Amino acid sequence: MEQVLWSIGGFIVALGFVVTFHEFGHFWVARRCGVKIITFSIGFGKPIWKRVAKDGTQYQVAAIPLGGYVKMLDHELEPTEPEDVPRSFRNKSLGQRAAIVAAGPIANFIFSIAVLWLMLMIGMPTVKPIIGDVNPDSIAQRAGLLPLSEVVEVDGKTVEDWQDVNLRLVARMGDSETTITTVDSSGEMATSRLNLTQWEFDPNTETTLGSLGIQVYSPEPTTTLFWIEDNSPAQLAGLQQNDKIVAVNGTPVEKWEQITSLLAAQPNETVAIAIERGAEQLRFNVQLAEREGRGYLGVAPLSEPYPEQYRFVLKSGPIDALIGGVERTWQLMGLSLGMVKKLIVGDVGIDNLSGPIGIAQGAGSHASYGLVYFLSFMALISVSLGILNLLPIPMLDGGHLLYYAIEAVQGKPVSERVQEVGFRFGILILAFLMIIAVFNDISRLLP
Repeated sequence: MEQVLWSIGGFIVALGFVVTFHEFGHFWVARRCGVKIITFSIGFGKPIWKRVAKDGTQYQVAAIPLGGYVKMLDHELEPTEPEDVPRSFRNKSLGQRAAIVAAGPIANFIFSIAVLWLMLMIGMPTVKPIIGDVNPDSIAQRAGLLPLSEVVEVDGKTVEDWQDVNLRLVARMGDSETTITTVDSSGEMATSRLNLTQWEFDPNTETTLGSLGIQVYSPEPTTTLFWIEDNSPAQLAGLQQNDKIVAVNGTPVEKWEQITSLLAAQPNETVAIAIERGAEQLRFNVQLAEREGRGYLGVAPLSEPYPEQYRFVLKSGPIDALIGGVERTWQLMGLSLGMVKKLIVGDVGIDNLSGPIGIAQGAGSHASYGLVYFLSFMALISVSLGILNLLPIPMLDGGHLLYYAIEAVQGKPVSERVQEVGFRFGILILAFLMIIAVFNDISRLLP
């Protein structure tokens, strides 16, 4: 329940900030072009708060926090006082109208730079991209990647943490190969070429790194219990946090993998688990449950401390943070555009699309991790919204810009009839994409 609340709250906050900044871009440029603003709304539907300014603009917060809008005066669609006709959006020059429309997506990119600048100024605790293990007969193993080596470059671009690595690899989906440069514990550098022609990535069941056979380094789990699930076989039998398992059915164990292997082979069976609790030696008979055909105890182990040499704080001064914000926003823009291109040509399947449920889950998880991680997520959503709105689809900002480009070439506006047909076509495209995205979200939630 707590995670659901984080998801809903994070989704509302993230979308509210991103959409408000988008609409403020339209608003700010429109005001400077002399357009009369009738309404500036955060959200849709019935206003729950509103205020009318001296210039007649109504500022409001509406009940449905899933977007927002700026309503500008259009003298051809509504009664207009003669003195206000020059302030109508439709009466502005082609360049001014195009600037007003383009200002929304541009504002999203500026917002991304701003939040990433803030994130880098605050500092984000992170870890170096150390490879924990390489799966047998995987793309990574065939390329020669070695465990306990640090990834320092992907396709010749420097990477600092696993987020950098993941973004660079996602951008290669649908391509034939990628290169990863690593440094081993002795300081020796090696470049591996990964053949991606057989790369099959199902976002519903695996991570980008996992699909390549790369396991992220994590400290060795101990045989001491860190967490016990409520009403699990372990809790019902009397096992407690900080108990150290020393034997299963009389077989001594020293590694957590031994415990999971012994338990997995005995679903729904009773097993004898010997533990150390302080100075005591205790023995419990535990009736295991069954999960996916394997014996299930309902516990998680305590891990060894994460090596300090692998930890660092990604933090910069004001100037370097600004440069970093620009660079990371540019990278996100390239990634988003690249994915759109690959979706169009079929290099990437439509099952990679995410909708509001996926965004809410991402917002919730990032919000629960802390402010700096949530800022990073908002930057990604803001860039994605900016790129989406620039697509030349009627109903989107990019569709309006397409009409203005045609107007610039032919010397007159696109006819109302053509625009209306285009808008209907645009609605169908957007509805189709939304249905697919929501279907993908739901399929990822199902077992």
